Amino acid sequence: MIGGGSWATTVASLTAHNGPTTLWARNTDTVSEINEQHSNEKYLPGAMLHPSLVASGYLNETVRDADVIVMGVPAQSFREVLLQAKPSIRPWVPIISLSKGLEKGSKMRMTQIIEDVMPGHPAGVLTGPNLAKEIAIGQAAASVISLVDVTISQALQKVFRTGLFRVYTNEDVIGCELGGALKNIIAISTGMGDGAGAGENTRAAIITRGLAEITRLGVAMGGRPETFAGLAGMGDLVVTCSSAKSRNRSVGYALGQGQKFEDIIAGMHEVAEGVKSAPVVMELARDYGIEMPIANEVYKVLYEGSTVRQAFRGLLKMKVGSEAEPG
Repeated sequence: MIGGGSWATTVASLTAHNGPTTLWARNTDTVSEINEQHSNEKYLPGAMLHPSLVASGYLNETVRDADVIVMGVPAQSFREVLLQAKPSIRPWVPIISLSKGLEKGSKMRMTQIIEDVMPGHPAGVLTGPNLAKEIAIGQAAASVISLVDVTISQALQKVFRTGLFRVYTNEDVIGCELGGALKNIIAISTGMGDGAGAGENTRAAIITRGLAEITRLGVAMGGRPETFAGLAGMGDLVVTCSSAKSRNRSVGYALGQGQKFEDIIAGMHEVAEGVKSAPVVMELARDYGIEMPIANEVYKVLYEGSTVRQAFRGLLKMKVGSEAEPG
C-alpha cells in the first residue's frame, strides 16, 4: 500500500486480514504509530488496525517484493509517487488505484497514468460508497474492483474482501473511475445547499440531476450506462452527497455557510479531490460537448468568485424541459 491517509490505511488493514501487507507513509510518526500502536489517530481516530499490518518509511523497500501494488495517494501526486516507486516494482505486478480524481493538464484517469508510467502492468481501481472511518471501525460496506482482465479481478476480489466488506467485480474500468471522480463535484454542490439551509428536497434534486450529468459525460467518454446506476456511480454519489464524513460535501457545506474558500482548504488535512478535479471536468465537458450545469456552477464558485446564492440562482434560471435533457 502506497499512502498513509484514511482510505489507504483502511484498505491496508483490510488486506492484512488476507495476506502480508506493508504500508508506505511519508510521515515517520505515522509509521511508528501503525507499527507500535496499530492505529492512525490523525486520520482514523478510535480505529484499531489489523495487528499484522506493517508500515514503512522506505518506498522502494515497500514495493520491492510486492505481488500487488495499491496506490492510495491523491490524484495530483499519483504520477510523481508512481515514478518514484517504478524502479523497484517487479514486472507484471497489478497496480490498483484508490484515488478518485483526474490529473490536471493531461486530464487522465489514474489507470491511464498507470498504463503510461508502467506499461504492461495490469491497471485497475477499487471504488464505491466507501467512507473510510466507518469501514475502519467495522461497519459493513460494499465496493467494486475493476480491471479489464476478469481473471485478475476475481483473484484480487479475494485480496480485498473481508466478512463485512463485500467486493464485486466490474469490467468497466472507465465507468468505475469516472463515477468516483465526477461525483465529488456534485457532493460539493449538495454541501453548498445543505450549508445554506436549502432543504432535503433540494439535496435529492441535486443528487438526481447530478447523476444525469455524470452519466452523460461518463458514457461519452466510454463508460457503460449501467455502471453509473451501480456502486461506483449512484452508490458512491449518494453517500458522498449525504454524509458529514465526506470531505467534498464538507467543503461545500462550509461554502454554503459563508466561509471563504481559501480558509476552508487551509483548515483541511486531507484532500477534497473534487476541488482539484473541477477544472479538469469542465475541460472534459467542453471536449465532449456535454452540458453539466451543476458542475459548472460549482466550478464558478470555486474558481471564478461566484457565490453559493448566485450558483443556485443560475441553476433555477435554466430552461426546464424533459427530464432526459440537460438542466
